[in-house]
Amino acid sequence: METRRVYLDHNATTPLHPEVKKEMIEAMEMFGNPSSMHAFGREARANVEHSRKVVADFIGAHEDEIVFVGSGSEANNTVLSLFACASNLCLPGFKARTSIITTSIEHPCVLETSECLAHKGTTVKFLDVDRYGRIDMDQLREYLTDDVGLVSVMTANNEIGTIQDIAEITRMAHENGSLMHTDAVQAIGKMRMDVNELGIDFLTMSAHKIYGPKGIGALYVRKGTPYCPFIRGGHQEKGRRAGTENTLGIIGLAKAIEMRDAEMDEEAKRLAGLKQILVNGIKESVDDVFFNGHPTLNMPNTVNVSFPGAEGEAILLYLDLQGIAVSTGSACASGSLDPSHVLLATGSNPERAHGSIRISMGRETTMEDIEYVIDVLPGIISRIRSMSTAYVRGGEHVAAK
Repeated sequence: METRRVYLDHNATTPLHPEVKKEMIEAMEMFGNPSSMHAFGREARANVEHSRKVVADFIGAHEDEIVFVGSGSEANNTVLSLFACASNLCLPGFKARTSIITTSIEHPCVLETSECLAHKGTTVKFLDVDRYGRIDMDQLREYLTDDVGLVSVMTANNEIGTIQDIAEITRMAHENGSLMHTDAVQAIGKMRMDVNELGIDFLTMSAHKIYGPKGIGALYVRKGTPYCPFIRGGHQEKGRRAGTENTLGIIGLAKAIEMRDAEMDEEAKRLAGLKQILVNGIKESVDDVFFNGHPTLNMPNTVNVSFPGAEGEAILLYLDLQGIAVSTGSACASGSLDPSHVLLATGSNPERAHGSIRISMGRETTMEDIEYVIDVLPGIISRIRSMSTAYVRGGEHVAAK
């Protein structure tokens, strides 16, 4: 009998929306360079600029504030690297502001870039989080000194789904004269975001997290905000990002945005309902479990759960044998055997962090999918724990029911 296939790793990537696929196929015959002045180029340019407006309108921005980039990681690197330029006078007025504030639970592309900048002389201050993954606002207030040029805090965490108060963080940053960036890769398309209501200066998004193609993202840069190109060598994107525009990817991103605008509100309600059923089902069928992330200020599609006495990698592989795809954390860190830096930052011990999986639902997730997971998962946890001599609860070896 054919194994049921259930994809529950949407925070890692999403399948192309049928309408996005259709739009991109229709656009494949359009091969002109958007920078060329002839008719072929003008056709491509018109599509790029239409797409720019679609993206801008979705977040309340002006089209001139949208820069198309190759990925969310590139966009994040672009913003953080601005402040490596400060000492070279690339940012007038920011020479003395060479410090960055970010958090201990950011995506690896932010953490590793921050560490690289620190080695080059930039002061980087990392905010702690509570057990739910929310940042310490008192610590932020303490860290906001005259040398801070940028505060970078992700809107929603990719592993545990916790949502930050970006508007309040931005208000505090601006009171200090600092710029504000949010990595909204996991939030865009799952919740409404307006850059003017939030007040942010930079925002990052990625197409493949919202049923668009891989290899394309966008960076919002508020008009008048200091900017220094990360990729140089051409006039594209008004000199803000060199390289021939990925016309097909840009069209796919815009169509994905259009479909999110039409579908995401109802989808969020539906997924929130499925999430509650999944959480209740796990609680009722598996002993000794811990749910990670904020219980209410959380993305509607994300469940991160720890099973002491069971390795996350083993759970993932056993689920995969049953046709169920989940993850043990960020896809960008899946090659690492280290426990999740996000869970450790929330106070989880290494053993519990190692026994965690992330289940992230999407537009095609059904009630039958969730019921299948609830049916299969308890037996897998019981089997793994029964093979573990290290699983002890209350001083005695315990096999889960």
